[in-house]
Amino acid sequence: MEASSAPDPSSAEARPRRAGYRRLPVQQRREQLIAVALELFASRPPEEVTLDDVAEAAGASRPLVYRYFAGGKQQLYEAALRSAAEELSSRFKVPKEGTPTEQLATVLDHYFDFVAEHHAGYGALLRGGSVVETARTSAIVDEVRRTALRRTLRHLGVRQAGPRVTMLVRSWISVVEGASLTWLDEGRQIPPAELRDWLVDQFVAMSAASALHDPQTAQVLDGLLALERPDGPAAALAGRLGALLTARSGVAERAGTASGRGLGPGRRAAVLRSAVRCDGEDGGPA
Repeated sequence: MEASSAPDPSSAEARPRRAGYRRLPVQQRREQLIAVALELFASRPPEEVTLDDVAEAAGASRPLVYRYFAGGKQQLYEAALRSAAEELSSRFKVPKEGTPTEQLATVLDHYFDFVAEHHAGYGALLRGGSVVETARTSAIVDEVRRTALRRTLRHLGVRQAGPRVTMLVRSWISVVEGASLTWLDEGRQIPPAELRDWLVDQFVAMSAASALHDPQTAQVLDGLLALERPDGPAAALAGRLGALLTARSGVAERAGTASGRGLGPGRRAAVLRSAVRCDGEDGGPA
């Protein structure tokens, strides 16, 4: 009787590799798995991504994924999130060219490029409530926010930020995050460039409001506006705000008198003069 012609289970032919599989050096394979996972987490909420999805997209096996990430999906998610955080932080670099508001606009352009590329993962991450959210993932996100805070303060020329300047910048970062989520939720109806310009105006307007209460913020705003072009966007906003507040000053004064807590005309006028200087109505930039 002839021996069976069935292939030896131990032979290479009996253990075909997954389609597209190829051997990679250890570090390169790990980086590949993180990149594939990041792409999946960016396109779907993290809880909807499985290790099988990652293995299939990487052309690998599930045991191989576990070999590199023994902690399973949670460890892989944290590694992918850390990679994304590093990429996002790298986009906070301020260009050397342009006025302060133009530089801020460029950073926002890079930020919204990232949001668009990682929309699902970005939304799940910032909203919280994901089943893969932990203290470690929250710490990674908080570090991105701290990086944004540090670089914004450096951009403003602030070496030692007081509590009100710090609160101003943190609040504006929260506005940017909230606007990003709303933009995604509403189907990106607003063109990114218009959203960017609105957020730059938000920063200038929030700075002007804070300057009424804090000398350090007033100094920062004065320095920022002094570097703007007389015909630039900050000057245009200052002119519009000045006209708006001047037109409504009578109402504001009456409301302040009635409440006993109104801003004195001297303080309001000082802030408006600082803003209008870059609009060319007070002799040009300081």
